[in-house]
Amino acid sequence: MKTTVILIFTAILLISAACTQPQKNYLNESESETQARMAWWDEAKFGMFIHWGIYSVPAGEYKEEKTDRIGEWIMHHMKIPVAEYEQFASLFNPVKFDANEWVSIAKNAGMKYIVITSKHHDGFCLWDSKITSWDVMDATPFKRDILRELADACEREGIRLCFYHSIMDWHHPDAQAIFEPDYNQGKNGKSNPGFPDYVQKYLKPQLKELITGYGDIGVLWFDGEWIPDYTTDMGKDIYNYMRNLKPELIINNRVDKGRQGMAGMTAEGNFAGDFGTPEQEIPDTGMPGIKWESCMTMNDTWGYKYFDDNWKSEKTLIHNLIDIVSKGGNFLLNVGPTAEGLIPEPSVARLKVIGDWIKTNGEAIYGVEASPFKKPSWGWYSIKDKRIYAYVSGWPEDGNLNIPEISDISKAWLLADPDHKLLTTISSEKGITFKLPAVAPDSIATVIVLEK
Repeated sequence: MKTTVILIFTAILLISAACTQPQKNYLNESESETQARMAWWDEAKFGMFIHWGIYSVPAGEYKEEKTDRIGEWIMHHMKIPVAEYEQFASLFNPVKFDANEWVSIAKNAGMKYIVITSKHHDGFCLWDSKITSWDVMDATPFKRDILRELADACEREGIRLCFYHSIMDWHHPDAQAIFEPDYNQGKNGKSNPGFPDYVQKYLKPQLKELITGYGDIGVLWFDGEWIPDYTTDMGKDIYNYMRNLKPELIINNRVDKGRQGMAGMTAEGNFAGDFGTPEQEIPDTGMPGIKWESCMTMNDTWGYKYFDDNWKSEKTLIHNLIDIVSKGGNFLLNVGPTAEGLIPEPSVARLKVIGDWIKTNGEAIYGVEASPFKKPSWGWYSIKDKRIYAYVSGWPEDGNLNIPEISDISKAWLLADPDHKLLTTISSEKGITFKLPAVAPDSIATVIVLEK
């Protein structure tokens, strides 16, 4: 009996010690530790962004009025009261959703990771959250844990699943809902005194559900950090909270308050976050030693809007991908599924073309580093190991391509040529001139491999 009591007492002490153990401060992580943690992300280069929620039900239209702004902000831009917006949940029944199909589309496009909106600004959750009933299981007729199905599909296909999560919340009474539908939070001196409780009792517990309950989550991608009630101290606390739950987790710079507008890069100073987040734009030049990821739409909106047909061409999207990786960044390309659960066909068609191009040219995408050279008039450069990749979009009419930046290479060939037939080269004081075929193997961009 005495031995049993001692064992029980010892167990209680161990549990108590574990519960009271102070958090590690991951803000002091060394550069080598950061590099090791982010190695898979640096290699991946290309990911799929998915904006999906009950805003796909109105699909950009409310009371016969079409919004001229992005679809997932319809609650805000159309000033829809919380109680009215909640009614869309009863119409969210995406019976055509197939997690395996979505993951297959991403994988065939050459994408290595998926970032999906676990919760957008409207507060609606795509998983079975135990913290709220404002989720897909409790508020909709669908009653399937979307994130669970995606997590399982991603694991089967070797795709890293990541979550976008909104800090602000138009639905929660201790966040921005207190001001709906006027949306004056932070203006005219208004603030919500309950916001710290929202962070501790709602935001953090939900983040714990996501990080610990859905497999090997790669990135937590925050947004909505600009609201005045959210402070840099809160951001640093959340960064450390999540890293203590999952030390290898990657977290974007919107966890803190350092992001500089749509340009997305972090201001100088003491701010948390592992990478910058340019939105709908690509930095003019590379940024050595700084990690960043451009997120962009295929049309004009993130969340589905049925009348937005302003689609970027396949050529533009592939050129954006090349431009980004040539400057050392990652490309996060968005799809906005319908309320039925389908990725729109124009998105699928464009992703197929991108995937076909990457099947041939993936060596010049995955794991490349920023070009040390100035961007040439005919395309772009990148480097990896002892190879330089020249992406030629402006094919020379006479078949001669001069590269003045490079003088010492051992051989060169077209990446599209499976036989690696060597190109004829002429060296001079003007660099190296390559004799190319009369017609480009790929009119969008043909890659020349230059090996030192």
